[in-house]
Amino acid sequence: MKVDKKYVFLVEDDDELRSDLERALQFFGYEIFSFANPEQFLKEFKPVVPAVLVTDMRMPKQSGIELQAELIEKGHNMPIIFISGESSDKQIVKAFKNGAFDFLLKPFSREAFLSTVAKAIEQDSIAMQELVRKSQLAEALKTLSPRERQVFELLAKGFGNRELVEELGISLPTVKEYKSEVMYKLRLRSLAELIALNAKLAIN
Repeated sequence: MKVDKKYVFLVEDDDELRSDLERALQFFGYEIFSFANPEQFLKEFKPVVPAVLVTDMRMPKQSGIELQAELIEKGHNMPIIFISGESSDKQIVKAFKNGAFDFLLKPFSREAFLSTVAKAIEQDSIAMQELVRKSQLAEALKTLSPRERQVFELLAKGFGNRELVEELGISLPTVKEYKSEVMYKLRLRSLAELIALNAKLAIN
C-alpha cells in the first residue's frame, strides 16, 4: 500500500449510479473497489487506509445498516457514508448512533458527494496517524527504567520538583536528571506535552 493513495469502497446495487460515482471518484484520483451488493463486498474486503465505505442504505438482501453492524462486529472502523433515496428516520438515527460519518439523500450533487468523501478520508487519515503515534509512544514508554516510569507517572499527575523529591526520597539534582531522561526518551519538549501524552494513552 502506498501512503499517497486514498481508497473508496463503493457498495451500490443501482448499476447506473454506481458507474457515475466510480467515474467521479476516479477523476479525482481515488482507488475504488466497487461492488453491486454487500455480500460481494464482505467476501472480497481487505482493510486499507485511509479509506471510506460508501454504501446504499436499501438493498435487496442486506441493508446498509446490517452491513455496518457486521463491519463493527468484525472490528473494522473506517468511516461510512450512507446514500439512499428513501430511508426511515429510525434507520438514519441508528446509522449515526453506530458511528456513520454522513448520510446523503438521493438525488445529491456530485460536489456534495465528493466533499463528503474527502472529509471522511481525512478523518480516517487522522485516525491512522493517531494510532501510529500511540503505538510509537507505547513503545517509547517501554524504554523507561522502572524509576523513570515512576517519575513519568508522577509528572503526569502534576507533581513538581519538590513533590518528586519528597515522594521518591531522592535529591533535587537526581530528580532533574530523571526528568531530563524521561523527556529525552519520549521526545517531549514540555510538561504539558507529557500530561497530554499520558491522557492520550489512557484513552481506550
